[in-house]
This record gives sequence, C-alpha cells and structure tokens, in this order.
Amino acid sequence: MKIAQICPRYSPDIGGVETHVKEISERLVKAGHDVEVITTDPTGKLSRRETINGVKVVRFRSFAPGNAYYFAPQIYTYLKKHNYDIIHAHSYHAFPAFFASLVRHGEKFVFTPHYHRHGHTEFRDLLHKPYRLLGRTIFSRADSVICVSEYEKRLVESDFEVAAKTVKIPNGINLKEFEYLRQPGKSSNRKAGREEILLYVGRLEEYKGVQYIIQSLPELQDFRLKIVGKGPYEAELRNMAKSFGVEGRVEWLKELSRKELLECYAGADIFLMLSSHEAYGITVAEALATGIPCIVAKGSALEEFVDGRNCIGIENPVSKQKVTRALKEIKNKERKENSGIDKNIMDWNEVSARIEKQYTKDKN
Repeated sequence: MKIAQICPRYSPDIGGVETHVKEISERLVKAGHDVEVITTDPTGKLSRRETINGVKVVRFRSFAPGNAYYFAPQIYTYLKKHNYDIIHAHSYHAFPAFFASLVRHGEKFVFTPHYHRHGHTEFRDLLHKPYRLLGRTIFSRADSVICVSEYEKRLVESDFEVAAKTVKIPNGINLKEFEYLRQPGKSSNRKAGREEILLYVGRLEEYKGVQYIIQSLPELQDFRLKIVGKGPYEAELRNMAKSFGVEGRVEWLKELSRKELLECYAGADIFLMLSSHEAYGITVAEALATGIPCIVAKGSALEEFVDGRNCIGIENPVSKQKVTRALKEIKNKERKENSGIDKNIMDWNEVSARIEKQYTKDKN
C-alpha cells in the first residue's frame, strides 16, 4: 500500500505524536509498504525532503504560534496532487489533520486524534471552542478513528458521537530495549545513603506539572531531580528552581541519544508525570517497563497506569504537598521486582500490525 502519514511535527522533533508516527511508519516500511510522512517545520531549518530509515519525509513551513496548531495549508495542495491508498492523519490539536481530511481521491482516511479535549494553555483552550467546528469535520470524514487509550476513546465518543468508527490501539514501546534494564538484582546495586533520583521526561510546558516537583524539593532533602526535555516553560522552571534554592539539585538534560535516555531510566529511583492532559503517556510506559515506580496525576489517560503499587496517582489539582506525600508513600510500597510488564503496555511491533490490519479492514 501507498500510505501517507500526516502529522504536525516529525523526527528529529520529539514528543508523543512524533514518536507514535515514527515507530509505526518505520515498521510499515519494513512490512513492504511505501510510506510518506507529510509534516511541518515552523523553523525552516530542517530538510524539506529526506528519507529516514526508509520513510520518505516531506516538510512544509508552518505558522505555529506558541508551538501550536502548525497552520500549513500547503499540505492540502500537496495531497491533492498525489494519490495514496491510505491517508492517516494524527493529532486533533493541529491543522495538518484538518487539511488532510479535505482531500478525497477514493483513498481511506484514518484519524488518530491523540485527543485530550483541552488546550495546553488558557489561550489555546479558548481557541478550542471555535476550532471544534473544524474538528468535527475531521471526525465526520474519517473512515476509522484510532484511539490510544480507553480514556481518549471515551472522550472522543462523548464529544463527537463517532462510536461506530472508534477502535482502541494503544501506543507502544520497544520492549526489547528494556529486557536488560529489568534483569534481577539490577535495582539492588544502588549505594546505600546516596541521594535518590527523581526523573521527568517530556516537553517543558506548564500543563506537564514539572513545577510541582521543583516546589517539593525543599521538603525532600534526600532527592535530586533530572529533567529530560525542552520547551517554552524551561526558563520559568529554571527561575523557579533558583528561587526555591534547589538549582543545585536539578539537572537539565536535552537532545539525548536513545542510549543516554535509557541510562537515565536505569539510574532513576522514581519517575513522575504530573500532566493534566494526556491521551496515553509513553514515558510512563517506558519507566514502568524499566521497573521504576511511578507517580502520575489522575484525570487523564495516565490514570490507566495506576495500580496502587508500581504506580500511584495524585488527585487534581496537583500541589507540592501532594507530591511530597506521594513520594513518601511510594517509597514505602512493597513491589515485586521484575513482576512483569503492565497490561496497558504493548510492543510497537504489535501496535503497527494492528494498525496495518485496520488499514486493510477499512479497504474492504
């Protein structure tokens, strides 16, 4: 099949949607399909055309105020000039999916919304109300809607009345990467008395909740925090760490290789993701696959990882006091080492195979 994957950003940009599209696209190429990713580059610094691991990538300059929406009508013009068997659009929260939904040559249109209902800022949330009219167009034109969690599926079916089209196919991870990290005795080799490592991996935006971890550090003298990621909220977070007198216990990391990121997981004691809006939570899945206990904010798809033992949840609204209590609680939890992978975590090979079957199902 000739498949077009439409998304706001793609590798080397990082994020949940970017990871999802990259992992399935490369596997679809290995399965013998012709895959082209049509995406945007607000900076204009990336190659307009290149091939990455067999995936053809075409980038268009976009208007992206506040790193959002990625307005690029050139995507519509480009798709009109080309024919595909499948057009698979990603992310309700950006314009590329809308432009893709307007193109019909007889191909099947598949939509993975990565939907969490709200914008990431008050301004974006305000824009979501008029944008919903466009969003309804995407859902109405889709032949199939793939949701990455039960939480997202419920939201989509409630807000857009498309239950007949929806199917749950979760995000995945590369399970083989974590086999060594979960070997018996690995977590018991830590030096007694050393500071424990808290880890956050993800974009630095206010809704991600990293500020609550920083604010709790004055009460957690035995902990250090590693922050892996970049984003528009970084400067404010750095100033916050300085104002709370904990800048010496916060390490800022970005643009890590995959090997370096896995080493961060392996060296961490507790992983935190306190985001208020998530359709899945790949980094939480990776942390749990490593065997790290996790603390997440309830109220989004992250809650599906909560089991009260390996992962505990904090009720919204999140606060530094709740973070402190949760850290003390999870330290006292008894966990069975290498007790197996969480049932919500799937390998990318299986995810890709299920999506490929959905393409075939749609064609019949």
